[in-house]
Amino acid sequence: MSAEASAIHMAARASIWLKPHRIVLILIGLALVLCAAVFMRWDWLPQYWEMGLIGIWRTLWILAVTCALGFALAVPLGLAQAGGPIWFSAPAKAFCTIIRGTPLLLQLWLLYYGLGSIFPQYPWIRESWLWPYLRQAWPYGVVALTFSFAGYEGEVMRGAFAGVPRGQLEAARAFGMSRWKIFRRIWLPQAVYRALPTLTGETVLQLKSTPLVATISVIDIFAVSSKVRQDTYLTYEPLLLLALIYMTITGILVFVFSRIEARIPVKIG
Repeated sequence: MSAEASAIHMAARASIWLKPHRIVLILIGLALVLCAAVFMRWDWLPQYWEMGLIGIWRTLWILAVTCALGFALAVPLGLAQAGGPIWFSAPAKAFCTIIRGTPLLLQLWLLYYGLGSIFPQYPWIRESWLWPYLRQAWPYGVVALTFSFAGYEGEVMRGAFAGVPRGQLEAARAFGMSRWKIFRRIWLPQAVYRALPTLTGETVLQLKSTPLVATISVIDIFAVSSKVRQDTYLTYEPLLLLALIYMTITGILVFVFSRIEARIPVKIG
């Protein structure tokens, strides 16, 4: 009986993909790929293949590090705004307002061309262990993207924390649970579950923000594409390949988050 149910399920999934509009879209996609392979120049790929892989890796680790650090900062920002005293909630609100109210490119340039030009003026900074990092461009990009992600996601977490029913928290206190245990077992898991769909979108937007680090000489995949265009005078080929890479990474991110969301056993109600 289970084998029959599995066969029926697979047939149903196959029928979904064999709908007429999906078949037409698949054929159009295959035709576009065929036209790109036949009518466009791709002889430059072997020369820039290794550089492209390095650029993809740099884009991915910048995305992973900034999202992880940004979310770790967004949790206390959202918690402070949702239930903290005024001396915690006011700075958190001000931080989120400033980050969300100014362009990311401006924040990035203020850090790199602002702080980055001030640090070399102090001998004790140039002689410290931090100088080998502060003289490079990528730490400023990581900090700017981390603050940006934290500012937007901190506001999302504020709403998620505020949306958890207060009755559950009061019931936990009545059972004698400590504040840390309430936060760890009830408040945070339900807030993350509520914020997960928005977190998916913010992560995708963060991926689309990573090309800005190329403006401060960080060699990511966007910078590699720009170099190809400058060296070969080709416009469409590197940009189309770049778009395909970003679409592939976005699809993987959406799939991973959808699987995580489906596996979380928390029920809201």
